[in-house]
Amino acid sequence: MLKHLKLNNIFLLDIETVPQYENFDELPGHLQILWEQKSQYQCKSGQTAAEFYESAGIWSEFGKIVCISIGFFHLEENHIHLRVRSFTAHDEELLLLQFINLLNAQSSNLQLCAHNGKEFDFPYLCRRMLINGLQIPKVLQLSGKKPWEINHIDTLELWKFGDHKHFTSLNLLAAIFNLPTPKNDIDGSKVRQVYYQEKNLKRIANYCEKDVITLAQVLLRFKGLPIIPPENITLVE
Repeated sequence: MLKHLKLNNIFLLDIETVPQYENFDELPGHLQILWEQKSQYQCKSGQTAAEFYESAGIWSEFGKIVCISIGFFHLEENHIHLRVRSFTAHDEELLLLQFINLLNAQSSNLQLCAHNGKEFDFPYLCRRMLINGLQIPKVLQLSGKKPWEINHIDTLELWKFGDHKHFTSLNLLAAIFNLPTPKNDIDGSKVRQVYYQEKNLKRIANYCEKDVITLAQVLLRFKGLPIIPPENITLVE
């Protein structure tokens, strides 16, 4: 499977998002109304829109990106290595500009890979770029492209094998492939708390980087290749 994929052309990525404001009451009045309209079918029974606002980070209209972690493969003495680095910032525009500049500096053969990337990471990045008045890099642009011209790899889509009803988390894929996954001290539901209460971007980056490493190992299993040992994984400051 995926024999045609060249690992040195792939950027693995994962993003972490939070609500644009810490609390619902901080939202401007007109956005509070729009949030109530947006979330009315998502709230649990008896839950108010204000209470549900802690989940606002999953919607690009009400959230923002605070971390983008990327990974890229390279060969050393015929062994596959992985380098991982993160972009973090409280200023989302600055964060996105750094990421855009990196993408624009790559070759036209670049492929982006994420788990559930086509439903979440890729469109979220594009929407936030537009909201911040930034130009979307060519590799993220879809308009006018034929399906085979879109250089996006989604490990969730690959695992579906055409079954549109099926959802499998990255953690579950790692478990069934018996992949080593470092224990995280937080999960996705805690990112908002770590960001607003602890103001700890480094902790969020560490969590995000672990997902990129797991994504890399899953992709290698899809290709029928051995996974990368820990000593061949480098975290770039």
